[in-house]
Amino acid sequence: MAAEDAAEAGLSAERLQEAEEEAENGGSPAGGGEAAALNGEVDCKKVESKNLSVKVGESEVETEEERIEHESIRESDSNILDVSSDYPREKHLSIQRQLGDLERLADLNEAEKKPCPLCPEEKFKACYGHKLHRHLQNLHWKISVEFEGYRMCICHLPCRIAKPNFVADQMFSKTGAHYHCIICSATITRRTDMIGHINRHVNKGETESRFITAPAPKSSCEVLKEADTDVQVLPNYSTPQKTDSYFNPKMKLNRQLIFCALAVLAEERKPIECLDAFGATGIMGLQWAKHLRSSVKVTINDCNENSVTMIQENCHLNKMKVKVNTKEEDNYEAIGDGEENSNTIEVTKMDANVIMHLRSFDFIHLDPFGTSVNYLDSAFRNVRNLGIVSLTSTDISSLYAKAQHVALRHYGCNIVRTEYYKELAARTVIAAVTRAAARCNKGIEVLLAVALEHFVLVVIRVLRGPSPADDSAKKIRYLIHCQWCEERIFQKEGNMVEENPYQQLPCDCHGSMPGRTAVVLGPLWSGALFNTGFLRRMLFEAVQYGLDEVQPLLKTVICEAECTTSKNFSTHSPFDENKQEECGVYIKTPDMLAESDVVPGKRKNNEVMRNATKRQKTDNSAEHPAFYYNIHRHSIKGMNMPNPLH
Repeated sequence: MAAEDAAEAGLSAERLQEAEEEAENGGSPAGGGEAAALNGEVDCKKVESKNLSVKVGESEVETEEERIEHESIRESDSNILDVSSDYPREKHLSIQRQLGDLERLADLNEAEKKPCPLCPEEKFKACYGHKLHRHLQNLHWKISVEFEGYRMCICHLPCRIAKPNFVADQMFSKTGAHYHCIICSATITRRTDMIGHINRHVNKGETESRFITAPAPKSSCEVLKEADTDVQVLPNYSTPQKTDSYFNPKMKLNRQLIFCALAVLAEERKPIECLDAFGATGIMGLQWAKHLRSSVKVTINDCNENSVTMIQENCHLNKMKVKVNTKEEDNYEAIGDGEENSNTIEVTKMDANVIMHLRSFDFIHLDPFGTSVNYLDSAFRNVRNLGIVSLTSTDISSLYAKAQHVALRHYGCNIVRTEYYKELAARTVIAAVTRAAARCNKGIEVLLAVALEHFVLVVIRVLRGPSPADDSAKKIRYLIHCQWCEERIFQKEGNMVEENPYQQLPCDCHGSMPGRTAVVLGPLWSGALFNTGFLRRMLFEAVQYGLDEVQPLLKTVICEAECTTSKNFSTHSPFDENKQEECGVYIKTPDMLAESDVVPGKRKNNEVMRNATKRQKTDNSAEHPAFYYNIHRHSIKGMNMPNPLH
C-alpha cells in the first residue's frame, strides 16, 4: 500500500525503494494510523514525514514540468528562427494531402475493428470502418489547418507533454490535442495559434518544409505572360494577404484601358513621364515601356522591399535597363543592360505620397489596395497641366453601397443601394477627385469612367488654374432620389432653400404615397462621364496594338457617350473632324506639330487658353444626359420593349 501511494504521488526511485522496505518490515503508515486511532493517539511525526515527502515529490514534479516546458518553447523558437538548420525527416502521420490518405493509413475494414491512427486506445476504442470514417472526417479532417496542399490534422497521440493536474495527493497527466507544424515540426494546441504560427513562417519567407515527403518548391517564382510581357509572380500571387507582389489576372481589362489612355497621351506630346505608384510586380509599367518605347519615361514605385526586388527581376526578364532609387534623394544606381530594348525603367522604393510630392509627372496611375482617396492630394500637387490621372478603386463594398458608413467616412458621401449603383459609385469617386484637384487650384475633365464587377476606373485630365477649378467644383451637387420609383434628379444650383424639394422630382410619388418618399444623396459629380473624342482615339490605339479584349468595351462606351446604337457605330481615324479641341481641352495633333511646340508643364499662350475656355463653355449643352435607366423596369406592363442595340 505504501509503495502504491508513493508511486501515485510522483516520488523518486529512492523514496519508492524506502517505502517498499518499510512495507516489508510491517511499518505500514495506514496500519499505524488505524492503531493510533483506536487507542485515541495520533503519531504526529509520521504524519509530518508523510506530508513532507508529498511536498518534496510535488516540487520535483513542478521542476520537471518547468524544465520540459522551457525545452519545448526553446525548441519551437529555435525551429522558427532557423528552419534550414534542421535535417529533413519523415513527416508526421497527421499531415496528409487528402482524407483518403488518412483513411488508408487507418486501414478501414468493415469486417474487423480498427483503431484510430491519431488517437490513443484509451481515448477512442477500435471500431468498424463506417464509424471510424466519420470519426476521421469530423474530428480530425474538418478542423485541420491547410498549407500548400497539405492538411495538418489535429492529433491526440502522446506527442506533446501536457501540464499535469493535481487532485489531492495524486497527479494525473493527460495528453492534449495538438497540431504538428509542417515547416518546423513544432506542436501547437489551438487551431488559431497554429494559423498564426504558419503565417509568421510565411511572412519570414519560410515556406519550405523540412519533411522528406513534403513537396519541394518547384521554383521561387512562377512566370506569367500578358500582352507580350513576361512577369514573375510568387506562388500566392492572387491573394494580397499572402504575398507582397500582388498580381490579379482579372484586372487585365483594367490594365488595357489604362494603356490605351497613356498611348493617346503619348501621341499628343513626347516624351512623357509616367508613374505607376503601386507597382507590385511591375506588370503595368513594363507594358508601357515595352510597347510605347521612347515615347514614355516609366517610373515604377513601391514601398515594399520585396516588391522592388521583384520589379527589378521582371525588368531583367524583359531585357530592360533598370535605374534604382531606394531613398527620397536623387541617388540613382544603374543595374543591368538592355539587349533588345534601349529604354530605361526607373524603380523607386518610396511611399506613393512622397514620390508624388517630390516629382512632377504627365501621367499618374493609382491602384492601391482599397480606396485611393489618401493619395489624391499628392497626385494633384505636381501633376503637369493637361496631364492625365487614372485611379482604380477596388473598395467596391463601400462604393456599391454595401457598407454605407465606410463610403461616408472615405468619400464624405451619403449613398444608398439603387438600380444605378455603379454609376453612383463612379460619380462618388469623381466628386472626391474634383475636391482634391480644386484644393490644388486645378480643374478636371472626365475622359472615362468604368464601373465593373471588381473595380471602378476613372481617367481624368487635369486643367491647371483657378477658373477650371471653380467650374469643376460647381458640378458637384446633391441628388434627390425617390425610394418608390427610383426616379432621380440633381438639385438646382444655388444656395436658396426650397420650400418643397419634392417638386423637383418628375414623379408624383410624394403626393400619392404617405410619408417621406425621397432621400438626398451626395455630394456627387453631376457632369459628363465620357469624352467621345478621347474614347475614339483610345479605340484607335487598341486596334493599333492588337488589344482585342478591350475593343468591345470601348465600342459600348462610345455608343453610350454619343447616345447612339452599335448599328450606327463607325470606326474612323481619330484625327478627322477637327478634333484638336475636346470639351475645352486644347489637343495637339500630328498635323499641328510643325506649327507649335508645347513644353510639358508650361502654360499655353493667351490665345490658345481663350479658345479652350470658349469651347468649354459652348460644350456644356452637348453633354450626354446623366444616369442610366433600365427600360425593362420602367416599361409598361404587357408591352414588348424593343432591343436598345438595334
